[in-house]
Amino acid sequence: MNSYLIKDIPPNSFFTKAVYLDDDFVIAAPEMPFTPDLIETLSEWNFREVFSGGEPRDSYAADMAEAQDLNLASAMADTEKIKWAEAFYQELKAYVNELFSAVFMSDPVSYNRTAEWVRDSLDRIRENQRYLLRILKKMEKTGEDYLVAHTVKTTIIAIILGFYIKLPPHRLIELGVASLFHEAGMVKLPVKVHLNSRSLSPVERKMILAHPALGYNALKAYGFPLAVSIAALEHHERENGSGYPRRLTSDKISLYSKIIAVACSYDAISSYRPHREERDGYTGMLELLKNEGKQYDDTIIRALVYSLSIYPIGLYVLLSNGKKGQVVDVNPENPRFPVVQVFGELNPDGKNKTLETDPQGLHIIRSLTREEIGA
Repeated sequence: MNSYLIKDIPPNSFFTKAVYLDDDFVIAAPEMPFTPDLIETLSEWNFREVFSGGEPRDSYAADMAEAQDLNLASAMADTEKIKWAEAFYQELKAYVNELFSAVFMSDPVSYNRTAEWVRDSLDRIRENQRYLLRILKKMEKTGEDYLVAHTVKTTIIAIILGFYIKLPPHRLIELGVASLFHEAGMVKLPVKVHLNSRSLSPVERKMILAHPALGYNALKAYGFPLAVSIAALEHHERENGSGYPRRLTSDKISLYSKIIAVACSYDAISSYRPHREERDGYTGMLELLKNEGKQYDDTIIRALVYSLSIYPIGLYVLLSNGKKGQVVDVNPENPRFPVVQVFGELNPDGKNKTLETDPQGLHIIRSLTREEIGA
């Protein structure tokens, strides 16, 4: 494998083989241009070189790279896993609704019972994390309770990040509970404040800025461990001191807060919001990787990128045959060629048609916005 100085790579060139940051992490596939934004982001992250078995060229050709097998499970097993993931999502959503109702009514909430639920769910999430990531976008519903859906997705992503950085079981449980309750303070606010699609008034903005402290106070009143309560207080703190409510800097922010901050921000970037234009997962991933202003912990950002890959599941894409689709699965051993669900096409059995992208055949041209797919 050859090394290439980033500063010497021609902008918008195509490498004939995948480009790596290290032995495992793919930063660009043959069908992806090495864009100026990517060069700038890598430079800001203090990367000086990348590695590839190929070489840069002016344009992409389908015969550049060798064909690869994705070695996916059988279609039947895949369908069953998806059904399980959807059922688990609904189970978690119902559980979060139950917890939030208790917080809203100031009813008793048991830390031990919640910790037991998380403990019993860890293995299920670990064994099926790819399928859970795959259905997160699909499970978004217009008009649903944003706070509940946000908490469900943030919790799943945070626990997956916890797996990646190899947290021990007892800390994974605490992280899971902290994720479930990180927006507990929002539950104490009027619904019209955190769900409105207009600009906040000065009074409403003060209320929003107070929600971490409200959550901390609620969890302390329930007798939750300090580490869990602190995560609710600090999940909007940022490494550079620009966060709130206490403007803490890196060394003063707890690990659970750092993890939840990244998971929470990724969901905010990649999910629909009524008050702003949605960004796709690839753009969101690059934005977090760029880490402008050094808001997030570099280790946690890296964990997010490695866990979700350079082609985030849920990404809308334009294919080389002119069709539009959505990335629905990745292969951790070969993240260059994701599985794409093609919009408007069905298999003979009536199921949605999915295709494996291939460097010698069907490949991704670029990502699409929600407006471009007509959603």
